Amino acid sequence: MNIKNVLEAKVKEAIFSIFSVDLPAVELQPTRKDFEGDVTVVVFPMLRFVKGNPVQIGEHIGAYLKEQVDEVSDFNVVKGFLNLVINDGFYLDFFNEIKDDAAYGFVNEGGTDAMMVEYSSPNTNKPLHLGHIRNNLLGYSVAEILKAAGKKVYKTQIINDRGIHICKSMLAWQRFGNGETPESTGLKGDKLVGNYYVAFDRAYKAEVAKMVADGTEKKEAEKQAPIIVEAQEMLRKWEANDTEVVALWKRMNQWVYDGFEVTYKNLGVDFDKLYYESDTYLLGKDVVADGIKKGIFYKKDDGSVWIDLTDEGLDEKIVLRSDGTAVYMTQDIGTSIQRVNDHPDINGMVYTVGNEQDYHFKVLFLILKKLGFSWAEHLHHLSYGMVDLPSGKMKSREGTVVDADDLINDMTQTAAALSEELGKLEDYSPAEKAELNKMVGLGALKYYILKVDPKKRILFDPEESVDFQGNTGPFVQYTYARIQSILRKADFDTSVNITLSAAAHSAGKAEGESTVEGLHAKEKELIKQLQFFPETVQLAAENYSPAVVANYVYDLVKEFNSFYQNLSILGEVDEQRKVFRVQLSQKVGEVIKSGFALLGIAVPDRM
Repeated sequence: MNIKNVLEAKVKEAIFSIFSVDLPAVELQPTRKDFEGDVTVVVFPMLRFVKGNPVQIGEHIGAYLKEQVDEVSDFNVVKGFLNLVINDGFYLDFFNEIKDDAAYGFVNEGGTDAMMVEYSSPNTNKPLHLGHIRNNLLGYSVAEILKAAGKKVYKTQIINDRGIHICKSMLAWQRFGNGETPESTGLKGDKLVGNYYVAFDRAYKAEVAKMVADGTEKKEAEKQAPIIVEAQEMLRKWEANDTEVVALWKRMNQWVYDGFEVTYKNLGVDFDKLYYESDTYLLGKDVVADGIKKGIFYKKDDGSVWIDLTDEGLDEKIVLRSDGTAVYMTQDIGTSIQRVNDHPDINGMVYTVGNEQDYHFKVLFLILKKLGFSWAEHLHHLSYGMVDLPSGKMKSREGTVVDADDLINDMTQTAAALSEELGKLEDYSPAEKAELNKMVGLGALKYYILKVDPKKRILFDPEESVDFQGNTGPFVQYTYARIQSILRKADFDTSVNITLSAAAHSAGKAEGESTVEGLHAKEKELIKQLQFFPETVQLAAENYSPAVVANYVYDLVKEFNSFYQNLSILGEVDEQRKVFRVQLSQKVGEVIKSGFALLGIAVPDRM
């Protein structure tokens, strides 16, 4: 039973009964910790419909609810806030309902509508970096949250595997590579190809500098440098399906894909469907041609095709160049349509892309709406800010890009150093230590990034993220491990339902039930916190925000630690109370594990 639904209905009933007014909505919130109560009815919004003193109105409603609602045992009014005390029996009944529900908080997949979530979408000319880590963690977590909220979800990426930047790496390898491969060098393929992208840039700058020194204008030198001219010629050959160029392109791209796969596996993310720009870059041109006939797009005198969005507060946007070639917007239009053709059950998409592309997605979504696609009403740009690092904390290539593999490895080493310092792993085997250090290091990285609202820029401090105190992943993981320790030591049957003794005396105790005299405030607070998990999952899904889940789990853990520090669990002398507290600890552990799974974070049984 949802107490909020009961109270909303009964407050409306009270207002109609007392004041003959139909109240359209009721505002409820958790009662502040410094007041007695569990749920607070906010009276102030009612004053638009009910005339009178807010304290008196609150007193009238409170008296009505105490009389009419079994779950309301008492009330008090503070200014315009009606604080309701919900009886212990309600919370125990609720707990008994959820304690054996392994999927508590999650909605079983329902309906026929599906969502597609796009994330990662890298270029095949360099390894994944710190920005890709935030992108992958956000996209993967949002996909998992949407699934938990009842959606069918397809996880996808579009791999940017063509274009001049790819040809730069290819050409540099031809010139400087001496036939080296990932196998011959021992390098991951994405790192090897990335080295040649850097090598191209170095050679290009040197050629430009020489031409400028010889008297060429800098802008002309940048256009005419032999290496860039050769790269452009390679791109033309690729587009003409030249056998040798395409063979080299396939070979080097495969090196990168193999390297990416290792990084994705280490990061714990996956995909259901891959799209490649080499397959999609011509998509959308037919849609534009059809849109011209419908008057959605228009041609300029030079033959280029545009859309005028000035009436919507945007500007004019090109969708085809004068030579008939597509721009990124054209490709994105075509790719969106292709995805729905591939998966007809899709009724919405989430694009995980940095906030520098905010304007692009406003335009894309508006164009798709104008083209008449109903699913275009359910497109969302999961826009996120950059991730910065304190200087000197991590290695970075040329001082600018933090390599994803290096960061993952560094986080594991940081966790290992801290565990060693704290002496927490003395009885672990080397394999157990390695597994736990990776779990803690990755958990620290993921939690630190995901606990922040996606729109905000992050300053990522690796050492702070691995701290075992405060709002960190390891703090949550440690609490989970503590709960597992309690469960291992509980050598008694914990399967019985616990009820209030007063209720048992009046109704007769059912078989398999035990009784307690009433809930301690710390027990009640913990059950109240557990109550919020299902709505937290839904709220995170509605807002496409893993931070909502991360911060809920942290609040739950803080509440459990207060419970643990103030009350005895295994040392409790009352057997029924001891069983109940172990059950409560177990459920908290399950919800921590479920919540962290939505963030892609594993939790250890021992720590």
